[in-house]
Amino acid sequence: MPRLTIIAAAPIALLALTGCQTVYESAATQIASATILNRQGTEVGTARMYSLRGEVTLNASFAGLSEGTHAVHLHGVGNCSAGDFTSAGGHLNPGNNQHGTLNPRGAHLGDLPNVSISADGSGTMSTILRGTVSAVTNNLFDSDGTAIVVHEGADDYRSDPAGAAGGRVACGVVTRG
Repeated sequence: MPRLTIIAAAPIALLALTGCQTVYESAATQIASATILNRQGTEVGTARMYSLRGEVTLNASFAGLSEGTHAVHLHGVGNCSAGDFTSAGGHLNPGNNQHGTLNPRGAHLGDLPNVSISADGSGTMSTILRGTVSAVTNNLFDSDGTAIVVHEGADDYRSDPAGAAGGRVACGVVTRG
């Protein structure tokens, strides 16, 4: 009999969890997105930014990257046209801080956590961006826009100006909505 109770309760628990996700998704407002392409022009990821309760959350998922740890940053120009993605400029740094969450003089808005990519080329990351919704939105959508860039190596979270993360391997222009 207890086994039947557990089995009967399982669908209810699953329904409750699904309900929580739906409540969050309906409460949050998507404010930005980006399709992330590698140097060959193949889609390797997507990023979405949501506003909820005065914060902006960035969620990104990747498929088709090389296995290992990769730095992910917001860059100060919404342009991925150069083959090496240098057209995206430096990190998004409206406060003129130094780079890195472990740097006593850091961090800036473009500093994001590293993403761990598994052997099958996939990985995800999520982080809350520094600043109010208004400030983040104004900085993302300034006159030259913003890009999200994936680097070939990990960010050490302290080396200025870019975390010693190596070259840029993927890039996506951040767009509204």
